[in-house]
Amino acid sequence: MTPLFVQNIGPWGFLLIAIVVLVLFGRGKISSMMGEVGKGITAFKKGVDDGKKEIEEAMADDAKDITPAEEEKKDS
Repeated sequence: MTPLFVQNIGPWGFLLIAIVVLVLFGRGKISSMMGEVGKGITAFKKGVDDGKKEIEEAMADDAKDITPAEEEKKDS
């Protein structure tokens, strides 16, 4: 659900906002900010992958044989 003011801007409004931001911050500052955003996204994805691996390893450890020793002796 987007706010109403975003729906009323239109393509020319977004272009005007982009030009104002470019003039205020300059091309170099914007490119360095985008580089930092990219690094943040990469770090987030790496963290999510590491979390998934930890969960999978924990589930694999929990999936060990839990048959009581008494029943193992009877089967032999």
